[in-house]
Amino acid sequence: MSDQDTISAHRIEPLIAEVAGFRTQFDVFRFMKRATELYGARAFMVVNLPGPTAQSLASSSIITNWPSDLISEFDQGGLLVGSPVLAHLRRASIPFRYDVEQNHLRRDPDSASVSRTLFLRFRMGRGAYFPVHDASGARGAISFGGDREPFTTEEMMELTYLSIFVFQQLAEIRELDSRNGDMLTERELDCLNWTAAGKTSVEIAEILTLSEHTINHYLNRATKKLDAVNRTQAVAKALRFGLIK
Repeated sequence: MSDQDTISAHRIEPLIAEVAGFRTQFDVFRFMKRATELYGARAFMVVNLPGPTAQSLASSSIITNWPSDLISEFDQGGLLVGSPVLAHLRRASIPFRYDVEQNHLRRDPDSASVSRTLFLRFRMGRGAYFPVHDASGARGAISFGGDREPFTTEEMMELTYLSIFVFQQLAEIRELDSRNGDMLTERELDCLNWTAAGKTSVEIAEILTLSEHTINHYLNRATKKLDAVNRTQAVAKALRFGLIK
């Protein structure tokens, strides 16, 4: 084993071991932020591979720390359509580096200029994408972007390996969350729905003709079932899983 191989193993093996112990999406989010910094990137994204008719990156993103304005302007500009990165992800399963100074040349002239300007403004002009899939075969990708020099071959290998484990662990967490969500009772869902509508426990109690104590009990139980840290996160998870509207 070479010195470089030894360095790579020393860096990647503890990270892989850590991923296996994650139980919530927030665990994965915090880890990915740290891994992004470790590799000198600015932001990461874990995304389900958008379908052929998809027009929104935000709706396909699972977790990310991309600037919200970047995602918003990307979607408002319709930049997912005709994206050379997305086209590459759909036809190949090999990790690849990207550079907006090169990728934008494969767009139509109008969107090329918008895309290039947007990503450079947020200092996200270079990075890499790592195609992944879960146990069910669902395809996705993990990206690390910023303005650092292109990832080395060794870094690409490390991040490829790491991405496989992160996506699989995240899929297991989401599956468990979904199963927990299926066990929510009708009353718990009612309380989550009214909470999502901005109602307080007192107001929900009046609407459902129950006591405030009972409403709090339902909300606390729903929060626990969804493995959420508070009611706000419980509502967010229930919305994401389609349990409430």
